[in-house]
Amino acid sequence: MDRTTKESFVSDLRDRINKAPVVYLTDFTGLGVKAMTALRRSIRASGAEYLVVKNRLAKLAFAETDLPDISESLEGPTGMVFGYEDAAAPAKALSDFAKDHNKKPVFKLGIMDNKVLQAEQVDAIAKLPSRDVLYSMLAGALEAPMAALASALEAKIQETAGLIDALREEREKAG
Repeated sequence: MDRTTKESFVSDLRDRINKAPVVYLTDFTGLGVKAMTALRRSIRASGAEYLVVKNRLAKLAFAETDLPDISESLEGPTGMVFGYEDAAAPAKALSDFAKDHNKKPVFKLGIMDNKVLQAEQVDAIAKLPSRDVLYSMLAGALEAPMAALASALEAKIQETAGLIDALREEREKAG
């Protein structure tokens, strides 16, 4: 790579880092070309992007951001996942892929909301339910008290209607 190409790459990488709410660093040692292609496809399907980077260029790109210094993690083969839509989906895609490929790639660390996440924390994120499942769980949690309130109000309305009927019958007998 010549100097202008490197500068362009670093600038593009910096823009991706700044644009993505979550970035995961992985070690892809031992994955062949076919596996890498399948990994990229899996990551893309989760709404993210996978990019293999040279550590030296990644250090330059990170130095131009407001993110914490992670240069000690930029050793060995490094692949970066840029999650643009969801934090859990790309982590889950990586984790599922690793289960089928001898635990490769391996999480090095993650960056979310300008905070560094250790590999264990990224694994925990990967185990979270999907966004749609979380939304449905939230809807169910919100729906239950409202359904109980509606049921209680309906019972009171029926009780009142029964009392009115009883009063009407009593008045008809009396009058």
